[in-house]
Amino acid sequence: MVRIKHRYLLVNILYPDEKTRNVHHRDPTSKEAAPYALEFRQPSPDALNAKLLARMVRDSVAELFGDYGSGMVSGSLIVKYFSPATSTAIIRVARAHYRLVWAALTFMTDLPTPLNQPCVMQVVRVSGTIRKAEEEAIRRARLAIRKAQGVSGNAVVIDGVVSAQGALDEDEGMGMEGGIEDLDDDEMEDDEDE
Repeated sequence: MVRIKHRYLLVNILYPDEKTRNVHHRDPTSKEAAPYALEFRQPSPDALNAKLLARMVRDSVAELFGDYGSGMVSGSLIVKYFSPATSTAIIRVARAHYRLVWAALTFMTDLPTPLNQPCVMQVVRVSGTIRKAEEEAIRRARLAIRKAQGVSGNAVVIDGVVSAQGALDEDEGMGMEGGIEDLDDDEMEDDEDE
């Protein structure tokens, strides 16, 4: 019997606001506005749930890849976890077709008709196990909380942008030096065979 292998996509849903749509620098000492790290990270609307998110992804795959893409992902696409408070989701899909779902998520720009809200779907991690995806979600949530609380310790302000001395680039701080995909030995061999 052949075991079906899956990939788990950790997705953040970002909600760009009309007044913060363009990138701008603010005075880091001002207290009246929300921290820059929280501008796009808002809770999802109550009407958005795991079932609606799965339907959105299926519709997006069908729009981009037609019947072929829809047929390839329809049997294995499941939203395993969705948190409206953190706007974070974990989506499970067959390993052979996770790139179709990733592409479809990248091209999604709006929530469906009853909500009609602009959004950005950001795939932040692809993993072979749900445990690693959950650990990454927890680690990112903790890092976002630290960023929202402000930079403590030795902070340097350059042209209105706060950076911590000794802090790494955001991708390096998130532990993404090697990319966002967890490649195991089996997958690398499978990719070479194709």
